[in-house]
Parts: sequence; C-alpha cells; structure tokens
Amino acid sequence: MSKKFIQISNKPGFMKFNGGILLRKISKNEYEFKVKVKKNHLNQAGITHGGYIASVIDSGSGTAARLAGKVAPCVTISLDIKFIGASKLGDELIGNTKIQKITNTMVFLICNLRCKGKIIASASGIWKKIGKSFKTLKNKI
Repeated sequence: MSKKFIQISNKPGFMKFNGGILLRKISKNEYEFKVKVKKNHLNQAGITHGGYIASVIDSGSGTAARLAGKVAPCVTISLDIKFIGASKLGDELIGNTKIQKITNTMVFLICNLRCKGKIIASASGIWKKIGKSFKTLKNKI
C-alpha cells in the first residue's frame, strides 16, 4: 500500500538512541521495516549483536501489531526468536511482519528479518492491546 518508509522512532527512547527504525505498510496485514547496522550494534565477534536484532524485531513488529490492532499502546507478551544467520557493519536489515490474527485483546504475528535477501532471524509473537484507538501514526502509513 505505502511505498514510502516513515521514521517511527521520533520520540526519545531506546530505538531512537540506537539509530531509529523505518516502517511502511505493505497490505492490510503485512508491514515492512528496516534499519542499518552501525558500529555500536556489533558484538565482540564483529557481527550484529543478537540483542539489537531482538530489539529491531520487537520494535518493528510491535508497531505493526499496534497499527493492525488499531490501538496505542500495545505491549509484547511473547516473542520467540530463532537466530539463523549473521549481518555486519553497514548491512541493511529488512523485516517483514505478517499479522496472523487479531482478537479483542491480542495481536498474533510472525516476522522474518533479512539481510541481503537471506533470512537471519525468524520470530513469532503475541502483543497485548492495552490502549484506546488512535489515528496519529496510522494516518501517516
């Protein structure tokens, strides 16, 4: 649906401090997000730290859950991540989130994070709707 990515890390906080994250809506139940790996995202082995990858998936998929569930805020209940591959300095990481099911109180989804076309992490998660309906970010995506 949306060709243009928007910065979703506008307010001070963890993801803005870590370089921000861009997101766009692909369809009713699918969202795409991306980040670029910087030096402070690397571990001692010189590859992207698993904690940063987890944070990126949590933030990108969490925003997708919030938008699809039409609420603000939405919090992570469960996030199961499989680390499959690696990325390094300067790489662009692209996440694809697919919303599987939305109930009155929960959003269920899956996410694949890719680097250079290869999956480096795969995740499934559940988000809890704790807020009221919103329009601010939804109207931009």
